[in-house]
Parts: sequence; C-alpha cells; structure tokens
Amino acid sequence: MSDRIPVQLIQTFEPAPAKIRARTTDNLIHTRSFSGLFRTLRMSGAGLLFLLFFGTVWLDWGGRQAVLWDLAESKFHIFGATFWPQDFILLSALLIIAAFGLFAITVFAGRVWCGYTCPQSSWTWIFMWCEKITEGDRNQRIKLQSAPWSLDKLLRRSAKHTLWLAISLLTGLTFVGYFTPIRPLAEELLTLQMAGVSLFWVLFFTGATYLNAGWLREAVCMHMCPYARFQSVMFDKDTLTISYDAARGEIRGPRKRDANPANLGLGDCIDCQMCVQVCPTGIDIRDGLQMECIGCAACIDACDSIMDKMGYARGLVKYTSERQLQGGKTHLLRPRLIGYTAVLLVMIGALVVALVERPMVSLDVSKDRGLFRENSQGLIENIYSLKIINKTQQRQDYQLSLVDGNDFVLQGKTRLSLAPGEIVDVPVSVAMLSERSRSGSQALTFKVADSDEPNIHSEAKSRFVAPMNR
Repeated sequence: MSDRIPVQLIQTFEPAPAKIRARTTDNLIHTRSFSGLFRTLRMSGAGLLFLLFFGTVWLDWGGRQAVLWDLAESKFHIFGATFWPQDFILLSALLIIAAFGLFAITVFAGRVWCGYTCPQSSWTWIFMWCEKITEGDRNQRIKLQSAPWSLDKLLRRSAKHTLWLAISLLTGLTFVGYFTPIRPLAEELLTLQMAGVSLFWVLFFTGATYLNAGWLREAVCMHMCPYARFQSVMFDKDTLTISYDAARGEIRGPRKRDANPANLGLGDCIDCQMCVQVCPTGIDIRDGLQMECIGCAACIDACDSIMDKMGYARGLVKYTSERQLQGGKTHLLRPRLIGYTAVLLVMIGALVVALVERPMVSLDVSKDRGLFRENSQGLIENIYSLKIINKTQQRQDYQLSLVDGNDFVLQGKTRLSLAPGEIVDVPVSVAMLSERSRSGSQALTFKVADSDEPNIHSEAKSRFVAPMNR
C-alpha cells in the first residue's frame, strides 16, 4: 500500500460580500432622500445655473433682448456686444476653452462636472424632487409602484407627470427663447397661437427634457454620454475621485451602536446600504471606481451621516486619490495638470485679446466675374462688390479707400453712413492709372475706416486683373 500525500491548506478566502441590488423588481432606481455638505453645494450650484438659464433670457438691453441668437438676421447679441457670422471663430475658441477646462478639472477631481453642473444631472435631480413631493420617499415609491392601480395612485402619478411636463415645457420655451425673442414667443404659447417652426422646436425640447430627465436618467450617463467612455484615460493616481476606504471599512457587518467593531472582527462599514440607495446611477461605490459613477458625492453625504450616528470618524467614503488610498500622498501639482492649466490660461488670454481687438466694422470683397474692361478714359478697370457691416451699437460714418493704391483709383460711393448693425453692399470699380500692367494679376487691399475714429477699421484683400505687359 503506497503512502498518501498529505493535504495541506495553504490559503483561506473570505466569502465576498453579497452584491446589493440598486434596482427594484420594476427595474427602476428609486433614490433615497438625504442631506449633507455636498448636496448643499450641488443644489446651490444648480440653483445658480437655473437662475442664469431661466432668468437671463428675460433681461433687456438697449431696447432688445439682452442675450439673443437672432438666426433670421444672422447675429448674436450678448448684452452690449453683437457678434456676426464672421466672428464665429470666437465661438469655436470658446468651445475649445470649455473642452480644455473640462480636461483640467477631470484630471484634478474626476467627474465633478457630471455630478454638479451637467444639465442632465441637474434636471434629473429636479425630477427626482418632483417624485418625492408627489409619491413620497424611496420606500413609499417602491410600495406605490407595486400596488394595484387606485384613485390615490392615479392622482399621485398624474401630479408627478404634470410637474415633469410643466418643467419640460418651461425648459423648451426658455431654450428656444434664446433664438427667438422670448416675450412674443411666451405670448403665443399662452394664447395657443404658436405654430410652425417655433412650435416644433418648443415641443421637441419639451419632449427631450421629459424623456431624458424623467425616463432615461442614468441611461444617458451610462450609455449615451461619450464623456463616461474616455474619462478613464484622463485619470491618474493623483486624481481626486469618490472612493471607499476598504482598509478601514472591511470586513462589513451590522452591529450595535455601542459595540466595538475591533472586538467583533469588523471594519467601520455597517453594510447599511445607504450609499447604494442614494446613488442616482444605482452603483455600489464599495465595488471600486466604476464608469457609471458621475461623482455627485451623494454616497459621501449618506455615509457620513451614518458614521455620525455610529460615533465613527467621517470619510469612510470620500474624495481621495488612488495614491493616498495606497498609503502615499496626493500630488496636486503634476505635469499633466500643469500642462492643461497652462494651455487653458493661454487660450483664455488669447480670447480676451481677440475680443478686445475685434474690429467693430466688417469688410468683405467679392470680385465681379468679368476679368477686366476698358473704361471711357481708356483705363483698365475691375468691378468689385464690398459688403460692409457696422458692428457697433451707434450710427457710424465710414470712408472707403485703397491701401498703397498709388497706381489705382477707387471709383464709386466711398463715403457711407450705417445704422447700428446695418449691412450694405457697395459696388465700386478700381481703375489702373498706368498704361500697362507689370503682370496679369496684382494684389489689392481695400480698407474701410471710421471717419471720426480711424482706429475702427477693417481691411480685405482681393486681386486686380489686367492684360499682360508685352
């Protein structure tokens, strides 16, 4: 009989904690009410953004709507400034600045944009508040969801959807009001006379708001928003993210308030599930950083409230970095963050300079299709069409001229008076004084300048075509 090989136990494994189901049997996420520092910050910030969005559109400036993108006239009013299609490069610069700002804040503190200022998140929180005041808190909503239809359920659901639709309609009206004057638009809506394109877009944005904030909610963040997909490549070990301190919290387990967790072989996490119940995307932060986390810090507020009740130190769930969780020290200043910040500051400075130096008169030149002609004086002549825009808010007198045009003479209307925002097309001709041209095509520069303030001017280049010198 051969000897048996003895069995030796080399490692034991603790059973993994059971996964917490954030969704109920109706496959919906019912969040629980909570309070705390980060909720206060988020609601204060969102309140300011709502005030700006819903309030700015009603402001007047100089007899017109203060902020209005007038599509019919192809101009954009921002208080005392008016921007034209020729200035849209500034809008592109502003969008690039916003992108770099988002990159910088993401490297520094993760998805705080999503949790605190993203319109999808902000409107979703408002819709959740509507649910709370009409259907009750989390447990009441779950109970109402599973209950059979009754008059009480019908009234509560009707009240919730009425509030949702009212907020959505106000959102749609306000958004369209930035492109169409808001006062006549609101009057048309109240008198049921709105029709055509305005009605379509108001209803479109009403439906989009109602669908996104009321029904899709976390699905937009998890499946439709591209930011969640590429955020991980912007994180590093020093990025501040919402994290669960497993070294302190494990092993999880319930206990009495006055019990010493060390004597029970437990960590500080009492497995109350509060962090899961308040999460708008339904994740368990204790499973580690996840793509679905929008950085709203609801779990921090919920966990801190439980730690206070248990008499434990706050910060079991907190803003921290991967390096700090591993026992190191977070490096706030690091090359990537410094690089993003430096580029951001340079671009902001360049945009400010561009806005200050922006010419308040615009000049575009179009040459007539004909190559050239000989006028009654026997001079070679080209025809041009000049488009001039007065970008100021006052009537201006302008003088047209040629830059370094000693060999040419400008003929036509050279003195103009334009009202604020007025656009005129001026046909002019340019004749060559010399009998023969040195080449078949020469550069020509037109200039328009304010008669009283020569520093207000604009230039545009074109070509003068003449017969070749033989």
